[in-house]
Amino acid sequence: MRLPNPPVWILALAMCGRATHALAEDPPPPVTAAQLSDLAASAEKELRGNILPWWLANARDREHGGFHAFIGEDMKVRDDMPHGALLTSRILWTFSAAYRLYRDPEYLEMARWAYRDLIDRFVDKEDGGLFWTVGADGKPADAHKQIYGQVFGIYGLSEYYRATGDTAALQQAIAIYGLIEKNAHDAQHGGYFDALNREWKREDGPKGNLLGDAPKSQNSHIHILEGFTNLLRVWPDEGLRARQRELIELTLTHIIDPRTHHLILFMKDDWTPIGDKVSYGHDIELSWLLVEAADVLGDPALEARARQEAVAIAKVTNAEGVDSDGGVYNEGDPKGPTNTHKEWWEQAESAVGFLNAYQISGDPAYFTDALRSWRFIQEKFVDRQHGDWYDTLMRDDTPIVEFKGRGGRTFPAAKLSIWKCPYHNSRSCMEIIERVHELAGAAR
Repeated sequence: MRLPNPPVWILALAMCGRATHALAEDPPPPVTAAQLSDLAASAEKELRGNILPWWLANARDREHGGFHAFIGEDMKVRDDMPHGALLTSRILWTFSAAYRLYRDPEYLEMARWAYRDLIDRFVDKEDGGLFWTVGADGKPADAHKQIYGQVFGIYGLSEYYRATGDTAALQQAIAIYGLIEKNAHDAQHGGYFDALNREWKREDGPKGNLLGDAPKSQNSHIHILEGFTNLLRVWPDEGLRARQRELIELTLTHIIDPRTHHLILFMKDDWTPIGDKVSYGHDIELSWLLVEAADVLGDPALEARARQEAVAIAKVTNAEGVDSDGGVYNEGDPKGPTNTHKEWWEQAESAVGFLNAYQISGDPAYFTDALRSWRFIQEKFVDRQHGDWYDTLMRDDTPIVEFKGRGGRTFPAAKLSIWKCPYHNSRSCMEIIERVHELAGAAR
């Protein structure tokens, strides 16, 4: 992130709304060099001393190749479940990014392992793109083309190229992008349909969409934005630039509700909202991804709009979606939180989102928010017994180690699964480290 000093109008916008945020308390003192240094050191210790070592030690299936399908909070491995391209893509991104930053050969070995798993096991040799899951026998289990999964392939492959210069990875990322453009882009209303069948055909209605009962979702679009941003860094194609601009505009005009500064979770083809649920974690995650996308695109007008919206989202997230202990709630609606569980990824994104708001506005209250999020993670989410982070905490911050299913059956919460991965928390640490160094450099 590469934020210059904020314009005066952004500072004024940020400061004029802080009375609500601060609840009439005295404003926080200026951020000190020691606070910045301590936060960066804590994030690096968490990244290189806990998160990455856990995944290096536990994730790989050294007997059969690839990665384990599931590891529970009890550390028991289950490989009788489907293996997901999403997990492999996110591991690929994580260790490629870590190698790019630290040049540690262990990280490169892990990135190569993930790259080979993605290419050898999940690439659809007949119809292109990535399978969602394959079985333990290596055969496709769910072969439909979930665009969410495709763009994470782009995200991981483009990062692997950034780290290694492997042109085959870049060409695979470009090929997936081409298939998305050809088959999933909505030429009439803009944006992308969430789910297509294996042959890249749109089935009637939202059938097969794993993200929800709707043809379009914010969850898919914010990660399309994220994947395209990373691809644009290494492949400055004019068609991709045009799509990135369209995505940023659509996000600002159709996906973010301008009245509430919450994301609209689900939408019809023409962007008509479906429902009024709120996902606080996606709100704060999008706040900084949007700024990053606009910065990489390099359009000053969109950059200014994205930064203004990022600060507005951070303010609302803090006011409506954060518990008194600093943890971010899972879901809500216009009346307030409806699911007070706290998931690992939401906390990771909040620390970055609030730090991003501080970088834009210069308001130390947002740094306080970021620091509170980070302290909550360190005190409640880090698994001091087994390593990495817990998946979910209850409202009282008790880790959920198993869930109850139908018929009274229980199943363990995940330490590793299709969805539980090292991407959110590792990225949070890397973003904190890089942003703090930028802030310290600017101060000097």
